Amino acid sequence: MQEDNKKMKVKKGFLAVQVGLEDDDEGGSSSQRFVIPISYLYHPLFKRLLDKAREVYGYHTDGPLKLPCSVDDFLHLRWRIEKESTPDHHHHHHTHHRLPHALHFHSC
Repeated sequence: MQEDNKKMKVKKGFLAVQVGLEDDDEGGSSSQRFVIPISYLYHPLFKRLLDKAREVYGYHTDGPLKLPCSVDDFLHLRWRIEKESTPDHHHHHHTHHRLPHALHFHSC
Protein backbone atom coordinates (compact mmCIF):
# COMPACT_ATOMS: atom_id res chain seq x y z
CA MET A 1 0.00 0.00 0.00
CA GLN A 2 2.90 2.35 0.62
CA GLU A 3 4.13 1.79 -2.95
CA ASP A 4 0.81 3.02 -4.33
CA ASN A 5 1.02 6.02 -2.05
CA LYS A 6 4.51 6.88 -3.35
CA LYS A 7 3.28 6.89 -6.96
CA MET A 8 0.85 9.68 -6.14
CA LYS A 9 3.44 11.89 -4.41
CA VAL A 10 5.13 14.61 -6.41
CA LYS A 11 8.63 15.88 -5.64
CA LYS A 12 9.06 19.38 -4.29
CA GLY A 13 9.23 21.88 -7.13
CA PHE A 14 7.02 19.79 -9.41
CA LEU A 15 3.32 19.66 -10.22
CA ALA A 16 1.05 16.85 -11.41
CA VAL A 17 -1.17 17.66 -14.40
CA GLN A 18 -3.82 15.62 -16.20
CA VAL A 19 -3.61 16.11 -19.95
CA GLY A 20 -6.23 15.03 -22.44
CA LEU A 21 -9.45 15.79 -24.19
CA GLU A 22 -12.65 14.42 -22.74
CA ASP A 23 -14.80 12.78 -25.40
CA ASP A 24 -18.11 12.40 -23.59
CA ASP A 25 -19.92 11.44 -26.81
CA GLU A 26 -17.72 8.39 -27.26
CA GLY A 27 -17.93 7.47 -23.58
CA GLY A 28 -14.25 7.80 -22.77
CA SER A 29 -11.29 10.05 -22.41
CA SER A 30 -7.71 9.71 -23.51
CA SER A 31 -5.99 11.54 -20.68
CA GLN A 32 -2.56 10.99 -19.23
CA ARG A 33 -0.87 12.18 -16.03
CA PHE A 34 2.41 14.12 -16.24
CA VAL A 35 4.67 15.60 -13.59
CA ILE A 36 6.16 18.90 -14.69
CA PRO A 37 8.49 21.45 -13.08
CA ILE A 38 6.68 24.37 -11.44
CA SER A 39 8.82 26.68 -13.61
CA TYR A 40 6.53 25.74 -16.55
CA LEU A 41 3.79 27.83 -14.93
CA TYR A 42 5.74 30.99 -15.77
CA HIS A 43 6.38 30.16 -19.43
CA PRO A 44 4.24 32.18 -21.91
CA LEU A 45 3.20 29.08 -23.89
CA PHE A 46 2.12 27.24 -20.75
CA LYS A 47 0.29 30.33 -19.48
CA ARG A 48 -1.87 30.24 -22.60
CA LEU A 49 -2.75 26.64 -21.86
CA LEU A 50 -3.57 27.57 -18.24
CA ASP A 51 -5.89 30.30 -19.50
CA LYS A 52 -7.65 27.74 -21.68
CA ALA A 53 -7.92 25.33 -18.72
CA ARG A 54 -9.53 28.08 -16.65
CA GLU A 55 -12.07 28.73 -19.42
CA VAL A 56 -12.92 25.04 -19.77
CA TYR A 57 -12.76 23.76 -16.19
CA GLY A 58 -12.87 26.86 -13.99
CA TYR A 59 -10.64 27.44 -11.00
CA HIS A 60 -11.90 24.66 -8.73
CA THR A 61 -11.38 21.08 -9.85
CA ASP A 62 -10.76 17.87 -7.96
CA GLY A 63 -7.45 16.09 -8.37
CA PRO A 64 -4.51 17.22 -10.51
CA LEU A 65 -4.59 20.31 -12.68
CA LYS A 66 -6.51 19.44 -15.87
CA LEU A 67 -5.16 20.72 -19.18
CA PRO A 68 -7.55 20.70 -22.16
CA CYS A 69 -5.32 19.61 -25.01
CA SER A 70 -4.25 16.35 -26.59
CA VAL A 71 -1.32 14.41 -25.19
CA ASP A 72 0.54 14.95 -28.48
CA ASP A 73 0.08 18.72 -28.29
CA PHE A 74 1.20 18.72 -24.66
CA LEU A 75 4.31 16.72 -25.52
CA HIS A 76 5.11 19.25 -28.25
CA LEU A 77 4.57 22.12 -25.78
CA ARG A 78 6.85 20.44 -23.24
CA TRP A 79 9.51 19.93 -25.93
CA ARG A 80 9.32 23.63 -26.88
CA ILE A 81 9.68 24.75 -23.26
CA GLU A 82 12.58 22.38 -22.63
CA LYS A 83 14.30 23.45 -25.85
CA GLU A 84 14.08 27.13 -24.88
CA SER A 85 15.28 26.56 -21.33
CA THR A 86 18.22 24.24 -22.10
CA PRO A 87 21.46 26.07 -21.21
CA ASP A 88 23.59 23.61 -23.24
CA HIS A 89 23.23 25.68 -26.38
CA HIS A 90 25.39 28.59 -25.22
CA HIS A 91 27.32 28.59 -28.48
CA HIS A 92 24.03 29.19 -30.33
CA HIS A 93 22.76 31.78 -27.90
CA HIS A 94 19.77 33.73 -29.13
CA THR A 95 18.36 36.55 -27.07
CA HIS A 96 14.94 36.67 -28.70
CA HIS A 97 12.10 34.85 -27.01
CA ARG A 98 9.28 36.00 -29.23
CA LEU A 99 6.56 33.48 -29.85
CA PRO A 100 5.90 32.58 -33.46
CA HIS A 101 2.45 33.56 -34.70
CA ALA A 102 2.03 30.12 -36.24
CA LEU A 103 2.28 28.31 -32.92
CA HIS A 104 -1.10 27.00 -31.89
CA PHE A 105 -2.51 23.81 -30.52
CA HIS A 106 -4.98 21.98 -32.69
CA SER A 107 -6.89 20.62 -29.73
CA CYS A 108 -6.71 23.67 -27.49
